[in-house]
Amino acid sequence: MSKDLAGKAAFVTGATSGLGRRFARLLADAGASVAIAGRRVDRLQTLKAEIEAAGGKCAAVALDVTDAKRIVPALDEAEAALGPIDILVNNAGMNSFGMVTDLPDEGFDAVMNTNLRGPFFLARETGRRMIARGQGGRIINIASIGTFKVLPGLTAYCISKAAIGMMTKCLAREWARHGINVNAICPGYIETELNSEWFESEGGKKQINSFPRKKLMEEENLDAMMLLLASDRSSAITGSLLTVDDGQSL
Repeated sequence: MSKDLAGKAAFVTGATSGLGRRFARLLADAGASVAIAGRRVDRLQTLKAEIEAAGGKCAAVALDVTDAKRIVPALDEAEAALGPIDILVNNAGMNSFGMVTDLPDEGFDAVMNTNLRGPFFLARETGRRMIARGQGGRIINIASIGTFKVLPGLTAYCISKAAIGMMTKCLAREWARHGINVNAICPGYIETELNSEWFESEGGKKQINSFPRKKLMEEENLDAMMLLLASDRSSAITGSLLTVDDGQSL
């Protein structure tokens, strides 16, 4: 699928680390112009330089997805630099580990604002622009196996990802007639900045040993699904919650 996305413009949130960084480079390598969004501007500039050094086109956009008032200006900045957005990757996310009885109100709100409220408003504004343009588009939400499965100690996270799953289906249904495909990738556990400390602990090692293949996934395990959903080859795929978890949820 090399250069399959030539002429397309993508907007990737949470691009300063982990999966977001991986997705941004992947889409750029496939030929898309990429707007990378996140809070840590220094990391955005580093990634932008890397993408451009590899021959890609990139715009860095400072964005905290919990700040709804920044969404329209952020998309305006991206489109001024790259043209209309064809692909939105709603990747920004966080978790809050612990028992529900110990979860503070602000902890719950932080998870919901980052994992659900921000992605919803981004999808809504991007959808409005895609509808006005009249050429369809792709919205790819990053959910989790927690969309379907209880992950102990991550109740707020699972609630937010289950909501992302239903949001995906609702938007896919509402925007189908406009040629906008909305899907969600539901990954299993991949070691990132959010969970590396846990997986180095005895409890984390025990959890890994409980998986059918007794290992974590790698970031690149999501590459094929991301490229498929971002490309025209996924024209008949919409409203799907696609699990890529190496059997971890079995």
